[in-house]
Amino acid sequence: MARKAFVRPLLTALAASLLAFNLQAAPLVVAYQTGIDPGKVPQADGTFEKAIGEKIDWRRFNSGSEVVTALASGDVQIGNLGSSPLAAAASRKLPIVAFIVSAQINAAEALVVRNGSGIDKPQDLVGKTIATPFVSTSHYSLLAALKQWGLEGKVKVVNLQPLQIAAAWKRGDIDGAFVWSPALGEIRKTGKVLTDAAEVGRWGAPTFEVWVARKDYADKHPEVIRQFAKVTLDAYADYSTHKAQWTVDSPQVQKIARLTGSNAEDVPELLAGSNFPDAQAQRSAALLGGGTADAIAKTAAFLKEQGKVESVLGDYRPYISADYIAP
Repeated sequence: MARKAFVRPLLTALAASLLAFNLQAAPLVVAYQTGIDPGKVPQADGTFEKAIGEKIDWRRFNSGSEVVTALASGDVQIGNLGSSPLAAAASRKLPIVAFIVSAQINAAEALVVRNGSGIDKPQDLVGKTIATPFVSTSHYSLLAALKQWGLEGKVKVVNLQPLQIAAAWKRGDIDGAFVWSPALGEIRKTGKVLTDAAEVGRWGAPTFEVWVARKDYADKHPEVIRQFAKVTLDAYADYSTHKAQWTVDSPQVQKIARLTGSNAEDVPELLAGSNFPDAQAQRSAALLGGGTADAIAKTAAFLKEQGKVESVLGDYRPYISADYIAP
């Protein structure tokens, strides 16, 4: 009995220590997508891990809506998504906070129509089938473009993820698609751009991408978020300063191509298709200092009008923060 009395608490203590070890060893899980941005370089190099001082489990997702689902479940602590899924998630009061605008999308997302489809101008889209990932920035841009052209309800819009779009395009199942890389690079080879996110933005519906964190994680680990933002912005600064050296054969472009599955030949042009704000711009009134929250509110209002969200919040500022960007 004495032996059992000794062994039992020993086993209990051992089990508790193993549990504590597993909890401590659990890596930070970060969701990323295939958009082309300079931050993919430190991701490939392990720079984020070195700065944060812990292992990161990088998980690739096909769309922002998938990232939102993973954040909501707690499977992911930090994720990359677009302004449209952010607006939808915030409207549902998902406890997340956007801490950096990772890209202001211009030509990096576009509506491409198939050569030989008979589509030469917007009105030719009537009755055609156009694919896009639903509740994505591309979906938002497509809906805004159709509204601008007076084509709401006159085009068949189908929900396909980027890889599905590339496959459907090859089969001839769709007439066009509004999407990002690497699918964008593939379909442009046998199609033409009818419009892009930059033009739709000028019509009043700009799109952008953000890095977000679960609020509970950001509250407990603010330094991790700050370091994550710093590494990202350092990469943006390097690209801004040495843009001419980021050529097809450069290590930076090759790393981005490998991480995203894009053709290296397409990467320099796709990088040029977005704007990557520096630290000063991030903290400005135009972005995290207020403008981003206003843009999310407008996006949410448009999504509600389109029946994509049920309600719109009175204030989206709690879901945006400039506190993690160093002055």
